[in-house]
Amino acid sequence: MNIRGICIASTADEHGPIYVYQTRTSRILSFDGMIYQSSMKLNNIHGLDLAYTQGMMVGLFFIPNINTLTVMGLGAGSMVKNLLHSFPKLNVHAVEYREAVANITKKYFYLPDTDRLCVHIDDAMHYIKHTDVKSDVIFSDLYNEKGMDPQQVASTYLRDCKNGLSEHGVLVLNIWNTALESQKELNDLLALEFKNRLLSFEAESGNTIVLAFKNDIPVIKRKALLVKAKYLQEKMNIPMERYAKLLWSTQGNKFGVD
Repeated sequence: MNIRGICIASTADEHGPIYVYQTRTSRILSFDGMIYQSSMKLNNIHGLDLAYTQGMMVGLFFIPNINTLTVMGLGAGSMVKNLLHSFPKLNVHAVEYREAVANITKKYFYLPDTDRLCVHIDDAMHYIKHTDVKSDVIFSDLYNEKGMDPQQVASTYLRDCKNGLSEHGVLVLNIWNTALESQKELNDLLALEFKNRLLSFEAESGNTIVLAFKNDIPVIKRKALLVKAKYLQEKMNIPMERYAKLLWSTQGNKFGVD
């Protein structure tokens, strides 16, 4: 096994094993004992330890007032915990297919028990097709022990996510370790479903973060973007200014004005 640390818990369901490892500084969720599914610093349980989860928060740059968010794929709850901790009035819906994962997250990763969080044990495609919830941001991070869940690149799923957004909402996708033909298929589907209202960049981890807007990409000046990033950085304790500069340097022509 490639993960260094002590296995402090393990379980299994019909979909396979679930492991929790602990090092001197971190607690790690894994489905195969080799790849990090999620990681939590023991001295910062509300933090976002992995670069791609930090990068996904870029979607917040474009939402003036966030009220309701949906996280597809609970994992160890890193994004959910950070968002609830950072925004005291925010309501979060988290969709997790495996009840065993949700139970592990509650026990070992300190998922809060609050009326502002609703955990749905459901298939993401089924949930988003039938929910009446309108989210300002939908974070889609659907992975299993084999890699990215194929439904994350399905046209019906993308269309239902768009329908599940509020008027000025954005879908944020984490894309990693995807074959070239799958990446092209996803790009084509996104361009079709979201009429090219798309931004994307590569996080330090090598993950591609895609922002797909329900309606027009908001226009924002560089100075205003950096001000918003500084505000979010202070609230969320993650390097949002760095991601604002990265987004501007790679995609600023699509949404910004000097």
